[in-house]
Amino acid sequence: MKYQYTYFIHPYIVDEKKYSKYILRLLKNKKCKLKTYEKEKELNMYTYFLPKVRKQLFWSFGLSKEKMEQLKKFDDKMKSVVLSKESSTIFEYKIEEDMQAKIGEKYGIFFDITKMEIICFNTGVCFLLIKTVLEGEPTIDDVLNFNYKFRDINSSMQNLKEYENIKIQTNSFKDIQTLEEIIKSITASNKDIKELNIDDERFLTYSYMCIEADKWKNEQDFENIRNSFIKFANILPSKYHVNFEKEREGIEILETLKNIKIGLSKQAVTLMTSQISPENYTKLPYIYENEYLYTYILAIYQKIYLRKLELEFENTKTIKEAKRKFIKFAKSIYNQEVTNDIEGSLIYEKLRKILKTKELYNEIKSKYDLIYKEINIKTNYIVIVAILVVILIGIVNLLMF
Repeated sequence: MKYQYTYFIHPYIVDEKKYSKYILRLLKNKKCKLKTYEKEKELNMYTYFLPKVRKQLFWSFGLSKEKMEQLKKFDDKMKSVVLSKESSTIFEYKIEEDMQAKIGEKYGIFFDITKMEIICFNTGVCFLLIKTVLEGEPTIDDVLNFNYKFRDINSSMQNLKEYENIKIQTNSFKDIQTLEEIIKSITASNKDIKELNIDDERFLTYSYMCIEADKWKNEQDFENIRNSFIKFANILPSKYHVNFEKEREGIEILETLKNIKIGLSKQAVTLMTSQISPENYTKLPYIYENEYLYTYILAIYQKIYLRKLELEFENTKTIKEAKRKFIKFAKSIYNQEVTNDIEGSLIYEKLRKILKTKELYNEIKSKYDLIYKEINIKTNYIVIVAILVVILIGIVNLLMF
């Protein structure tokens, strides 16, 4: 295999009322570093996202150097106040040395955790991203087995499960609990997300692999690895027997360019390509873990936030505030085009389809319209009653006169 990496994504919820304090906590954490963007250094990201969405995701693009320097001079408390007003804030979690671990007993798969990132929206919806890279010369089967096992590391049931005799062992850090402790220290209890019916015990998976050119030169060659791609897209182990028609139903497959296939499902986004073209292992992996990754985060964010709003609409105490938030969300993000990039636009639309974001949005909009009509009816009723009272008083006064 030429190159591969996998991001494991953990969504979690922070209390909106305590959001500023949470940002302050991250600022005070010596291992967390505020991530900012400069147009000159990240020109591809800048040009990929359209202005309104870019402002929602990467506020620092709009800051001048003078304002950026001024922000750096603020103390942590002042920074947290400023950052909590921005739509989203991103932190890098510093890893002193690459975390290394081993999967398997007799034939181990070594992997590094090379990057950790925290993305927080001021609505309280946050994500922890963990980037892993397999060491040595991994095979397709290695990637399949690794992704299948690792995504359940955060599950409270993971110690009770055995997957095809794949076991996670540790190498340079004490044990896998170290990673679990890091996750808990960042996300706390994360009880609120369970109320939204979101599975937070299983990581979302975002994976890339570039295989050898001799394995995939044309579509005829792809038939030999088709089952592997289906397993890859569905995050299944290598020994899993694929029922092609059944497994194919659960994913959307995007094929815009030759020797590139993207599989999208509710739990994962995966890209398989061939090294037959140099761009597939030089330019493509960068685009995939930047522009397309944040497109995925934006799509997932919308689904989770809509679930959050749906819950608020069910509570009579929060209906008024939920209405305000829904209108703001629709104007600022949901009804906005994300990019002019053809592949990026297709990915975004496919994601909204597979995640059923539009259906969820329409359900909430129906509730909003119904509530709005009820309020108007009540308002009109009150106005009519008030007019009748005024008329009645006028008649009484006239008769008395």
